Amino acid sequence: MFKNYLKISWRNLTKNKAHTFINVTGLSVGMAVAMLIGLWIWDEVSYDKYFKNHDKIVQVWQHQTFNGKVGSQIAMPIPLGTMLRNDYTGKDKDFKYTVLSSWNFEHILALGDKKITQQGSFMQAEAPEMLSLKMLKGTRAGLADPSSVLLSQKVAKALFGDADPMNKTLKLDNKDLVKVTGVYEDIPHNSSFNELSMILPWDLYLSSQDWVKRSASQWGNNSFQIFAQLNDHADIGKVSARIKGIKEKNIALAGDKVGASFKPVVFLHPMDKWHLRSEFKDGVNTGGAIQFVWMFGIIGTFVLLLACINFMNLSTARSEKRAKEVGIRKTVGSLRSQLIGQFFSESLMVVAFAFLLSVILVLLTLPWFNQVADKTMTVLWANPVFWLMGLGFSLLTGLIAGSYPAFYLSSFQPVKVLKGTFKAGRYAALPRKILVVLQFTVSVTLIIGTIVVFRQVQHTKNRAVGYERTGLLQMNMKSDDIHKNFAAVRNDLLQSGVIEEMAESGSPLTDVYSNNSGLTWRGKPAGLQDDFGTIRITHEFGKVAKWKVVEGRDFSRAFVSDSTGMILNESAAKFMNFKHPVGEIIEWGGKYKVIGVVKDMVMSSPYEPVKPSIFILQNFDGGIVDIRLNPKVSTREALGKIEAVFKQYDPGSPFDYKFTDDEYNKKFANEERVGKLAGFFTLLAIFISCMGLFGMASFMAEQRIKEIGVRKVLGASVFNLWKLMSADFIILVSIALLFAIPTAYYFMHNWLQDYKYRAELSWWIFALTAVGAITITILTVSYQSIKAALTNPVKSLKTE
Repeated sequence: MFKNYLKISWRNLTKNKAHTFINVTGLSVGMAVAMLIGLWIWDEVSYDKYFKNHDKIVQVWQHQTFNGKVGSQIAMPIPLGTMLRNDYTGKDKDFKYTVLSSWNFEHILALGDKKITQQGSFMQAEAPEMLSLKMLKGTRAGLADPSSVLLSQKVAKALFGDADPMNKTLKLDNKDLVKVTGVYEDIPHNSSFNELSMILPWDLYLSSQDWVKRSASQWGNNSFQIFAQLNDHADIGKVSARIKGIKEKNIALAGDKVGASFKPVVFLHPMDKWHLRSEFKDGVNTGGAIQFVWMFGIIGTFVLLLACINFMNLSTARSEKRAKEVGIRKTVGSLRSQLIGQFFSESLMVVAFAFLLSVILVLLTLPWFNQVADKTMTVLWANPVFWLMGLGFSLLTGLIAGSYPAFYLSSFQPVKVLKGTFKAGRYAALPRKILVVLQFTVSVTLIIGTIVVFRQVQHTKNRAVGYERTGLLQMNMKSDDIHKNFAAVRNDLLQSGVIEEMAESGSPLTDVYSNNSGLTWRGKPAGLQDDFGTIRITHEFGKVAKWKVVEGRDFSRAFVSDSTGMILNESAAKFMNFKHPVGEIIEWGGKYKVIGVVKDMVMSSPYEPVKPSIFILQNFDGGIVDIRLNPKVSTREALGKIEAVFKQYDPGSPFDYKFTDDEYNKKFANEERVGKLAGFFTLLAIFISCMGLFGMASFMAEQRIKEIGVRKVLGASVFNLWKLMSADFIILVSIALLFAIPTAYYFMHNWLQDYKYRAELSWWIFALTAVGAITITILTVSYQSIKAALTNPVKSLKTE
């Protein structure tokens, strides 16, 4: 019997090829979208699960109050980490391990003439054990040696190939010799430490960097990270409560009144929340990337729903044409249970084909999807959850779609059907119309949302940044050779004619590495807290950036007094309440005279107001080299000559550079990624909806073929018939617009509130989307409408 069901089902599907194609294609696309989004969500929620102790690992954060507003940050002082290690770490204490860490920066590793640049951190010796790194060579105790280094698998391969790297000596940043004491498995992409390509000993950091050594006793120097692993018996809430006042107490004892005024509150942030719930507002964890998980989860559900609606709509519509088939089958002895089995088998066969096709579509699109989403996902072939969800959904969809013809049509009385007295009922098409409205409500909402996301990104990209990004290079100097020979390097490059100017800075133009407080000035209100971005620069920085001086002048080597000069940005002048700040004296460990004010430069987040910042001439070791290329020289030629000069003065460092324009554009990567993915899924949603409309138009044209023939005989024109056939669908889409537009406005308005610098939610977005939706509807149904209108009435009016 089952074999017979399959044979008849196959015949029915091949007989109605167009109907089958629409059903299988639409459903497979919807299922493929759901699978891709499901893989993305799985990747997001499994972030950091690679680490065995992920549920016990925490990062030490602090809340600080700044002029009544609470901010949260991960930058911490060394003495706090030292105290947590000494007083709170041990077998019967709160922490099993406490680890101080630097930031993950680029370092040069050299093996003879082979040099590579990789990211790594200086961490205390317990870090590998805390992170439960999978050691391929050596042990997790390798960092106990202060002149050691642990390498990731890919770095070891790049340096040594197939040779054994153990106990080999490398040169770090052209000055320190380190010995390879271990190689660990590459940390997966979906991890907070995915770019940790090497781990260096904390003791080496202290001994090689004078500023780090000085920071070891400075409670107000928030320049480091602290990680910890809780003991099994410890409760994160109770431990946070015990340590929350440590910094405030000790910073007051150290006599740092400015630091104490920020009222720091120490707390623990668990690893399981680092990726998805890392945002805080007024000291409260408000979420983070979890909003995208919910958003794409909802999109995937709705796209899949659209595909299911198509399937159910066309299945129920077509089933009404099979009433006579049911009557004949019952007359010759078919049982109702057999008819139910037949209809279900047809429905499940379509779903099975769609599922297989959807898996193929996922395999074909996954490389592109990974590239756009910045992931390294693979199909979870070995995961039973993947198969249970895929097959379970297929079975459920097949049963739901097949339930109408199976239970409703199988109940017909054969006498009524064969006499021609059976009618589907005046409200039989109502459920299908409701589903079409639902389809386009979802599609239009997605269209509006995608447009708003792209508009927000473009609006921010077009924001005036206060300097000229084009033609700028920035280079992170990992050794001090260029700094020591700065004058000679600059002179050689200027004489070569490939650059316009060159400067050094403590921060790149696309970020602010240092912030300081405790400045005083004339008229500063009592109790006002200050926090300024602090950028140390050389005299030529302004010419390199081509910043805009709005008052006073730029730094100049012609003025020896500029060594104690200061330039403010507009936000700093406004914060200090100076209308004309030039000539004002700012006290900050010495007296600085304001010599100029420059237009605000967007150096941090382009979505936030520009931070009050100061620029000073102050000697510093290394940092950033900023170069403005000569626009009259080709970039390729300029880079070749710059590399030659740099190699002359710093032969031990690879020639690594970044275009400032590219670095700035990276700030939009997250929003652009969301926009591209949302746009892709929206196009597929529209495609699925249009396929459903096409199928429904085809069915209605076929159902009303005799009516059209009669109207044509009575003199109706092709235009009138087209209008008659299209009107129903235009009405349905118009109803969908009435639901979609306010829904989209509500959600996108709330989304834009997260950005202080945001685009307007203009009326034309909704108008354009409405016109587009109606146009797409007309184009989709016109083919079937015109085809039916052009049919010869003699042929359509023939009796069966």
